[in-house]
Amino acid sequence: MPFSTPRFRENIGLATFSNYRIGGIARFFFEPKNEREVAWAVREAKALAAPVFVLGGGTNLLLGDDGFAGLVLKPALGGIAAKRPRGGAVLVEVGAGVSMSDLLAFSINHGLTGLEWAGGLPGTLGGAIRGNAGCFGGETKDVVVAVQSFDTRTMKSVTRTAAACAFTYRDSIFKKKAAREIILTATLRPTPGDKKKIRAAIREKIAYRENHHPLDYPNIGSMFKNVPLARIHPRGSTAYRAALAKGEVAFRGSPFSVKADPFPMVSAAKLIGESGLRGVSFGGAMISAKHPNFVVNALGATAVQVSALLALAKASVHKKFGIELEEEIQRV
Repeated sequence: MPFSTPRFRENIGLATFSNYRIGGIARFFFEPKNEREVAWAVREAKALAAPVFVLGGGTNLLLGDDGFAGLVLKPALGGIAAKRPRGGAVLVEVGAGVSMSDLLAFSINHGLTGLEWAGGLPGTLGGAIRGNAGCFGGETKDVVVAVQSFDTRTMKSVTRTAAACAFTYRDSIFKKKAAREIILTATLRPTPGDKKKIRAAIREKIAYRENHHPLDYPNIGSMFKNVPLARIHPRGSTAYRAALAKGEVAFRGSPFSVKADPFPMVSAAKLIGESGLRGVSFGGAMISAKHPNFVVNALGATAVQVSALLALAKASVHKKFGIELEEEIQRV
């Protein structure tokens, strides 16, 4: 089939593509459906001297009110296919643009376990890989075998094993390289399981999110990373071991649960809440009273207003607990 020359869309509002419903205008916008279109778009952007930003599902992302004076590339690489090479383990090939909800539906239909923790998680697989998304004791890296990406400098595709992806807590080599590499596809290795149990586990996670997260307002998920217990008590100290044994720790007059997700840590939401910020608002943005690690768009918020609340949360937590919160979101 001949390759028809695609075209960029111009002056596109980004709020439509963000879970936050916040964001200015993109000078250029393109949704490539395959590697060839990714390569074409990158070449065109270089010819225009336009910077490139890769947009996934619009979660964990604060888009600026001033927009983006370059090319916003939103990969639409789809497709999910399971195979069992030479009678070995089941491997699933997934396009980076596939939504996590579609991937979970595929897992249920094919009786594949390993992703139940992602029940209710918004966004795309590409975004989950980039930030090594995780919760409920699971992480994206747990099922990744290999990831194929497109290097915008060499203009060639790169395939990495899971180890070479350098996954750590909410991080990966793709996040460190920023826009240099664009994730194309991934090979996952889930485990065969019982469809009913998989469906039930996913529904359980969805129900938890509905009950504990402020999903009635536009949001982009948790704003800050949880804090390692080692930043409260030195690892291996008597106090550290006692906190692990009890599953809780008292710190500067406040009680905290200690959870291993994926290592011993305390909740950023609890730190923010104990700093007296539940329900605090600025303009149309609000620190959720239900889950203080969410800053929600309560009433036509702007990125500037959200940023002001993030700064307030950082300053307040540092003042009360001496802890520097680290943002989990990406700003553009």
